[in-house]
Amino acid sequence: MRVMLDTNVLISALLFPSRHMDLLFEKIVADHTMVISSYVIEELHNVVKRKFPAKVQTIDFLLANMSYELVYTPKHIDEKLVEIRDVKDYPVLYTAIKEEVDVLITGDKDFFDLEMDELAIVTPHSFIERF
Repeated sequence: MRVMLDTNVLISALLFPSRHMDLLFEKIVADHTMVISSYVIEELHNVVKRKFPAKVQTIDFLLANMSYELVYTPKHIDEKLVEIRDVKDYPVLYTAIKEEVDVLITGDKDFFDLEMDELAIVTPHSFIERF
């Protein structure tokens, strides 16, 4: 399966490592294809730069040494595929749908209000349990 990660999952895994997050990444790397969008990487850099400026180099090092499929999120998204409360979350969802990933892992509660047949939206914990 192709498994896309949201920004909050990457922040948790990369800046606040835990056995739980290590297990998540082990499962994805061993059995699936990790997918990260250009939007998520840009957002990750912005958040880390703003909230954890001492960790910017750590993020660059980790992203440069991780194995993942990079997918592009267009800067201008004209159409609305689905409704989501927080417009900042739309590019993540749009990219997941357009790139036909199988699973989106997020901790953002706004995604869980969506009912989608073509995309499983799960928390890190539920991904470990289900897959």
